[in-house]
Amino acid sequence: MALQLPLTFKERMQSILKDEYDDFLQSYDQTPIGGIRVNTLKISVVDMLKLTPFKLQSIPWCPSGFYTEAGARPGLHPYYHAGLYYIQEPSAMAPVELLDVQPGELVLDLCAAPGGKSTQIAAKLQGQGVLVSNDLNSERTKALAKNLELYGVRNAIVLNEHPDHIRDKFPLFFHKILIDAPCSGEGMFRKDEDMVKQWTEESPEKYAGMQRDILRAAASMLRSGGRIVYSTCTFSPEENEGMIAEFLNGHPEFHVIPVGGTTKYFATGETAWTRDQMQAQQSISDEIWDEVEGTARLWPHKIQGEGHFMAVLQHDGEPTAEGHALYESKPEHVVEPSILKQSKKGTRQDRGALKRGSEASSEAEVLTAYHQFMKEHLSVVLEGYTIVYGQHIYQSSLPHGALDKLKVIRPGWNMGFMKNGRFIPGHPLATALHASECVRVIDLSSKTGEAVKYLKGETLEIGEERVICTTGATTKGYALICIDGYSAGWGKWQNGILKNEYPVGWRWTSV
Repeated sequence: MALQLPLTFKERMQSILKDEYDDFLQSYDQTPIGGIRVNTLKISVVDMLKLTPFKLQSIPWCPSGFYTEAGARPGLHPYYHAGLYYIQEPSAMAPVELLDVQPGELVLDLCAAPGGKSTQIAAKLQGQGVLVSNDLNSERTKALAKNLELYGVRNAIVLNEHPDHIRDKFPLFFHKILIDAPCSGEGMFRKDEDMVKQWTEESPEKYAGMQRDILRAAASMLRSGGRIVYSTCTFSPEENEGMIAEFLNGHPEFHVIPVGGTTKYFATGETAWTRDQMQAQQSISDEIWDEVEGTARLWPHKIQGEGHFMAVLQHDGEPTAEGHALYESKPEHVVEPSILKQSKKGTRQDRGALKRGSEASSEAEVLTAYHQFMKEHLSVVLEGYTIVYGQHIYQSSLPHGALDKLKVIRPGWNMGFMKNGRFIPGHPLATALHASECVRVIDLSSKTGEAVKYLKGETLEIGEERVICTTGATTKGYALICIDGYSAGWGKWQNGILKNEYPVGWRWTSV
């Protein structure tokens, strides 16, 4: 075995696994297997299987997930840049499946970066309801926001906040909460050797303190009858079964929905070792430990995937159907938008004030240009509340004031910005649109090389006959650029030339 595992880690795993330890150790000689998850916001699984250039094998715990064969490089295909699938470790697809998200629900992904599980939640929501994706690390929220934009998510809000601050703003608000908790990362040792280098004997105890606080905050944000899924990518019982036992001991209104042992892939939670270690520290009843056995583990020597732990925590109260003060019932289309005025902070990434005219006239100018663009270029009316932050415009699923006093990275769907008195459509607007929603569309082929040229930012020669327009529209102007029928960005067509509007920071950089 080339990977040098810490001796303390190996000794503890041997005491936990006993007869299975040798099989567990041998799993580190195997090459980690890759996976992709189909983005059903943009394409169905059936259609993706018809289009895919890769040999795929179903992942048993995720209907939209597939193992990729060794040597496959799905990140180097135009379909990746069109957001048709997310490259994700197979075990990491399981927690969202257990969350049982339904369209229209209010969902919180509390430790969301880089966004794989948030995009999976968004696909479950099908554009309905609200997804709040948060991460405490400000640098990691950049990747989180970009992934939500790449995969065409319309109803997400991105925060960079401490869980306690979100709790103060959203008490008893969410139907479902995912906690993919920061952890010691032992389950990723095989996949990422840096995790081995960062691990110390004190790592489990260090992360347990964070996890305890996160769980406590999440419980205060959940509606009666709601569900929390707590997951980690570590083997440490202190961060897994021990954490859940402690939570249940202090929150009798929750119980574990048993998932461990329900399939041949989900092993039951480990309780014998954990109970012995914790019993001297605090008194936890046998009934609680019996419940904790219903949590689930994905062991790398038993499945194709890395190590993972999951607990499904169900609130015992009656589900509440009524709305919430921060989430009002809206008509199908909001004609008169609510305006969220620029605060002193604004958003961290989009900070900046309008420079021309008074605040009122500037806002009016922004909205006039924005609505005029939408009227001329889209064949649908977009739902939500229009929010103005400086020169940037968003469509949000939450109304005016809902995000006050929070560190907001994205208050909603990023529509674009004002420049020199004109509205410029944003790349995230394009990636979340479907061809049927646009007045002007140009479709590029992934097989001829023109899609890659577009993704590299090159100017293309496109004949007028390839500009697909709705009745009465001219061929000149902004067009939604699609790859084999699926949106990828903007371009401006005129006289046989497609001016490339694909943003520099998103461009294809591979040979």
